[in-house]
Amino acid sequence: MKLKQWLSLPLAAALVAAAPAMAAEKFRVGYLRVMDDAQAIVAQEGEFYKKAGLDTELIEFKSGTDLIKAIVGGQADIGVLGFTNAVAWASKGADLKVVGGAQQGYHSLIVRNDAGIDKIADLKGKTLASQKEGSTADVVLKGVVLKEGNLQPSDVNIMGVSPAVAVQSLVGQRVDAAFLFEPYDRIAQLVAPVKQIYEVGQAWPFPCMVVITSGDVLDKRKDDVWKALDAQRAAIELLQKDPQQASKLIASYFIAEPTLKTREHGELPREAVIADAIKTQVFTAKLTEKDTARMQEIAGILQEQGSLKTRDGKPYDVSGIVDLSWQEARKL
Repeated sequence: MKLKQWLSLPLAAALVAAAPAMAAEKFRVGYLRVMDDAQAIVAQEGEFYKKAGLDTELIEFKSGTDLIKAIVGGQADIGVLGFTNAVAWASKGADLKVVGGAQQGYHSLIVRNDAGIDKIADLKGKTLASQKEGSTADVVLKGVVLKEGNLQPSDVNIMGVSPAVAVQSLVGQRVDAAFLFEPYDRIAQLVAPVKQIYEVGQAWPFPCMVVITSGDVLDKRKDDVWKALDAQRAAIELLQKDPQQASKLIASYFIAEPTLKTREHGELPREAVIADAIKTQVFTAKLTEKDTARMQEIAGILQEQGSLKTRDGKPYDVSGIVDLSWQEARKL
């Protein structure tokens, strides 16, 4: 093309003609380093995102609050995290959408063998390690578990710490109990003299982790959001059908050393520990009517706890933040 001809083109067209094609913008997937987020990690390590046609960046966050802030602020395009974070922020005006399922709520009460705790009511006056206030674990612990034992949150000394610190606290006898999810539940039972006395997923099933994006990303990059959901669905199928293979992809995310030193079984390969943890989980890409009803119930618990407020004081309607168009299109 001659210079005169090039200059006669509109500027935008000229730039396109002269410059090499730009690489597609990366799709940023946020996750937490917990078994509940295994589908996001497996989709990355197993190249399911790549097979779906996405160039992804997997970004770790320390808490669901940090991840939701990143989605709201545009630093992450999609994330797997607790529904409580989404509804609490949406009630304050954040433009968020729940677009898919992830994991049903596995959270267990682990107690030291010498703590004299055999049922939930025995936690009265004891020290319990859980997650930070406002987290999904914290909301369910106070709004469901303790109520089942006729306890108030003030009846228990609750420490908000990371799951790894909770396990260390059990080992060091600094706490009497811990409210844990996998794989930290599994690790605690292998390395400390503890037992499980309760698991909320069996007593009160709920959609603990869901896939969340912003309304803006869903409008502008709907195809990419759906590709990510397709990839995570494929990852869930691997987690369900072949835990051993899935564990090879993600074990190093949870256990740094190749083996875990246990109290009764010696050194166990980390892949074996994580495979067993995967088997306890219920992963699902689909959100059912029962799930959305439970979400509404969770919103009610948040309102009771004062973490969610509406201008008119009426119950918050979660249907406004749930977009099931992907699963409807895929006929899940």
